[in-house]
Amino acid sequence: MQTWTEYIFYRKTGRRPQPGEVVEVTPDLVGFHDLTGYHVLEVLEEMGVEVFDRERVVVAFDHLSPPPTQRAAEIMTYIRRHVKALGLPHFYDVGGGILHQIILEKYAKPEQVIFAADSHTNTAGALGAFAQGMGATDIAATVKLGRTWLVMPTPYAVRVEGRFPKGVGGKDVALHLLSQFGAEGFNGYSVEVFVKEPEAFPMDDRATVANMSTEMGADALIFVPDRVTSAYLEERGTPYSPPEIQLGGHRDNYTVELDRLEPLVAAPHSVDNVKTVTEVEGVEVDQVFIGSCTNGRLSDMEIAAKILKRGRVRARCIAIPASYDVFRKALKLGYIDVLTEAGCVVTYGTCGPCLGGHFGLAGPGETVLTTSNRNFRGRVGHPEAKVYLANPATAAATALAGKITDPRLVM
Repeated sequence: MQTWTEYIFYRKTGRRPQPGEVVEVTPDLVGFHDLTGYHVLEVLEEMGVEVFDRERVVVAFDHLSPPPTQRAAEIMTYIRRHVKALGLPHFYDVGGGILHQIILEKYAKPEQVIFAADSHTNTAGALGAFAQGMGATDIAATVKLGRTWLVMPTPYAVRVEGRFPKGVGGKDVALHLLSQFGAEGFNGYSVEVFVKEPEAFPMDDRATVANMSTEMGADALIFVPDRVTSAYLEERGTPYSPPEIQLGGHRDNYTVELDRLEPLVAAPHSVDNVKTVTEVEGVEVDQVFIGSCTNGRLSDMEIAAKILKRGRVRARCIAIPASYDVFRKALKLGYIDVLTEAGCVVTYGTCGPCLGGHFGLAGPGETVLTTSNRNFRGRVGHPEAKVYLANPATAAATALAGKITDPRLVM
């Protein structure tokens, strides 16, 4: 028996590394964006500009896109020049989407090893890849040399049983795990998620949990491939059949019972300050943000539209589909019309307010509820603002009422 993480690294190295062992690997994908790309290319210039495999590099403008400052525009110009000179074919300029969503939609596959210069690279774990964020210097060296090193993490099994109740989704699984293990509880671990009823846990929700494993301190979080993985890849045009191997041998495990979950909220100023929505219900909010690499996917826009079609928002509401593809699908399905008619400001393909970059920062003393991944002091704008994290259903219900609201009351 072997764990999924061991299987991936056995395929990459020809042996089964032990936890704590330093492993050198050649990645299947390497990525960076506008916020880290300047530093990646700056270091690459110092080492002598060279790319180990142009087909394995993905670049996207997402954090400050379109550029809200002159400096942001200068950085994009610098990166564009290098992308063109290096002949990198997988480049997504302004409007293309958030790097992690693009990798999920177009490039990531099970059994791959993926590194990118951003902490939420873990998102690709939804598809069964070992995906990890690294610093810009490490990514620059990887782009040049085609290899890097990491410390082999300890595999940990999370088993998921049951089905989502009304108003509950992947965000609540992530917040539940944070409530149980804390913000650094999985530091040094590769969390492997086994879903008992695959169809009960859609890919969009898997991506949300994988994304927020960063907040759990995990080296990676990987959904072990199953029927849902194969169906997603089939639709993308890259058929995949999970290997017939016996998985197991985990030292520790934990079971999430979906049926027992309810909508959860992370209150200021920590991701593991988790409460049920009823515990914070009634808190007045100034702004709601629905989007980011955590919850900017099609099903997130769908649930928001279903709730917001009931009326107009009473709090400022910003909705940002995570990519051009998600935006176009949401537009064709009518979700964008519903959101705009409800009074939401809608754009696409940018991180925007998630990092306090642009497109809707919080002012002093304001309260924000967001579907993104962090609620640290100053994360979405002013350090005196209060930030709550929640799922898209809770966010939409909150925007509609102008105060934190249990989405089950309006669904």
